[in-house]
Amino acid sequence: MGAVKKEYGDNIMISDMRIGNRNFSFGNHTYVMGILNVTPDSFSDGGKFRGIEKAVRHAQEMEDAGADIIDVGGESTRPSYTKISDEEEIKRVVPVIKELKGRLNIPISIDTYKSRVAKAALEAGADLVNDIWGLRYDSDMAGVIKEFDASVCIMHNREQASYTNFMEEVKKDIVQSLKTAYDAGIDKSRIMIDPGVGFAKTYEMNLTIIRELGQLLEFQLPILLGTSRKSVIGLTLDLPVTEREEGTLATTVMGVMAGCHFVRVHDVKGNVRAIKMTEAVRDSRLL
Repeated sequence: MGAVKKEYGDNIMISDMRIGNRNFSFGNHTYVMGILNVTPDSFSDGGKFRGIEKAVRHAQEMEDAGADIIDVGGESTRPSYTKISDEEEIKRVVPVIKELKGRLNIPISIDTYKSRVAKAALEAGADLVNDIWGLRYDSDMAGVIKEFDASVCIMHNREQASYTNFMEEVKKDIVQSLKTAYDAGIDKSRIMIDPGVGFAKTYEMNLTIIRELGQLLEFQLPILLGTSRKSVIGLTLDLPVTEREEGTLATTVMGVMAGCHFVRVHDVKGNVRAIKMTEAVRDSRLL
């Protein structure tokens, strides 16, 4: 897409991204972001990890299983979710983040689209802001991220799943989010992008964007794929949320083959193994 190449495509792929205490090098490996929901109403594990000690223990289990980042969420973003106040979200996530900082050796992400929550989480020790609205919901978000010199995951989203040219409009929306980030002074080396599977997209659009992930490489930025247990898998396989691991693994394999740099998942162990196997086959050479 011309607009991408003209404004942000300098043909230099980010080779390294610093997130917290870790340097992520991009080339031939896909990293795993483990999901830690500390909400009572998450679509897949609501209430399961609400207690601080229980949440920390699960995060440690994910780290032991091979997670490279832990993504902490205090408000469910499932379809028809109930929005909560900034204060309630902060109350849920900040104590968990503070505890995780002393007990994990990997970076912590905060899954929020609200600048006040992001600021409290960054003050508590979070390293990355995972914004499902791609800096387009809260006008103060980009400034907060820049203030803390934090990293950010910019996800594609919009109000309605209405498109004339689906993939081109997704890329145009991402361009606008990137403009907001760059105007705020956020460095390119601090940014990853997420195509937003399950957000403002029909079932067919979700399948399409998974298949066409490679198109997003023209942004020359790391790509995160988040499909874990989502409705596109449930609808395809006609399975409840508790039985969607195999479908998630299939999309992870496709993400690896497309050049995706991160996957955001609930089931860390299985995805780490799937990535290792896929990379071995992909990179094999006949001696």
